[in-house]
Amino acid sequence: MPLNRALSKLGILSRAEATEAIRCGRVRVDGRVVRDPATLVPPEQVRIAIDGEERSRLAWRTILFHKPRGVVTTRRDPQGRRTVYDVIGPEAHGLVAVGRLDLATSGLLLLTSDTRLSGWITDPANDVPRIYVLSVRGRVEEADLARLGGSVQHGPDRLHAHAAILRKASGRESHLTIELREGKNREVRRLFAAIGHEVTRLKRVRLGGLELGSLEPGHWREVDASELKAAFPKATISAAVCSQVF
Repeated sequence: MPLNRALSKLGILSRAEATEAIRCGRVRVDGRVVRDPATLVPPEQVRIAIDGEERSRLAWRTILFHKPRGVVTTRRDPQGRRTVYDVIGPEAHGLVAVGRLDLATSGLLLLTSDTRLSGWITDPANDVPRIYVLSVRGRVEEADLARLGGSVQHGPDRLHAHAAILRKASGRESHLTIELREGKNREVRRLFAAIGHEVTRLKRVRLGGLELGSLEPGHWREVDASELKAAFPKATISAAVCSQVF
């Protein structure tokens, strides 16, 4: 990934601070000064120093977090809103969020020091299932489910659900389970907006083979490499050699 993005994602500097530091010659990669913020680096395979100080290597680590509603999935928020890193605290040091859940969405969020694993899971080409439970305004009909499973237009994008199950419906609201595979921005909300229903509650309960289970909002648990390998059999897990995070 670009060097400035790597420094930002790993929590060393903001993207703007990283860009300035790189252009000023303050950043070295494997002992060599790099002045182009767009220089591509594999974070697991290089040594990065800022102002002559090399950051220490941390052990490979991944956690499964139950993100509460009202919390943003970013390291720093310009609007001063509470972030997932504020909730987790020092335990989140060196971890990057695997994708995002928006402010009003709760549920399973993976954080890891393994940037290759993060990239693999979020790549739409890898067809990783994401399962959500949700409530929407109004009655969802069988015809609506058929539209979701086909393709609907929302803005410039064609969106579709891999599967959708109606669990309960009334004139006031409907409750569903939906499975997505592409991971587009605000995809569930946009899908239902396209068929005339506002999402009022949304929670991700599964990512690949990992399930949220009974984990309470704001809590997390460790996920070891063997569990991840079982959950994402085709992914490259870097635990055997330890990813470099800074």
